[in-house]
Amino acid sequence: MTKKKLDPQKHRILILGASGYIGNAIYKELGPYFRTFGTYRTPLKAFENNQQFFHYNVEQDDVYEILEASKPSIIISALRGDFNAQVIAHQHIAEYVIASGCKIIFLSSANVFDAYSKYPSYEVDKTLSHSVYGHFKIKIENLLLRLPKKQVAIVRLPMVFGPGSPRIQEFKKAIEENEPVEVFPNLIMNVMLDKKLTQQIHYIINRNKYGVFHLGSTDLVHHDEFIKEILDLITDKKVQLKQVYTTNEDRYLAVLPKFNKLPKHLQITSEKILEEHDK
Repeated sequence: MTKKKLDPQKHRILILGASGYIGNAIYKELGPYFRTFGTYRTPLKAFENNQQFFHYNVEQDDVYEILEASKPSIIISALRGDFNAQVIAHQHIAEYVIASGCKIIFLSSANVFDAYSKYPSYEVDKTLSHSVYGHFKIKIENLLLRLPKKQVAIVRLPMVFGPGSPRIQEFKKAIEENEPVEVFPNLIMNVMLDKKLTQQIHYIINRNKYGVFHLGSTDLVHHDEFIKEILDLITDKKVQLKQVYTTNEDRYLAVLPKFNKLPKHLQITSEKILEEHDK
């Protein structure tokens, strides 16, 4: 599953969705090492004045123009937006990958397995989803998996946390407004840290890895217990919890690696993720 290490200087990287939370974290990680371009959707001075950034609205603009302008050797898709528009954009990206010989790294989700609830999911497990979001991710995965295999890396992610992450911001807002925080007592999952994820993607690029990757903590946690621990770390206030039971039994939504395991120094536990949020 490995090819020889490539010279970083030769890489031109385009991050689609580089103004979003995860996309921007990846941009900051890769920027010092590669010629890195990104797209932004909402006009902001910081992006408008950055020569490496292109304005791109997935519902209105043709991704081909961005691809032609940046001529990437690696495309990282961290896009958000209308699902149908994203599918069309990825069809155009797939055509570009074939024509140019470049590579795509697609950020997918544990939700491609949300129809399975009895076990954690591994890289070669068949995808099956009951959610609109999971269906959409599967559709793009299947499109990309038809491309030459050495030109595709699919990265499936569980919930991603980090001190500046949208989830933590939502918790802080709920605390400030005395609103309850939703927890799912019967959900068993693994979790991820933003800055560890960016290091893992950097490794995948450096080592020219391809295939399907499950990037999450090596251990599993109950959603309610993990969120309670996070809340204890970010506030001294007593936070009201709204317990949501979608099933009477434990259900899994966890992505674990069996075949494409990363080196030990790139693995992480849920405890280490909690330490990053310690006030």
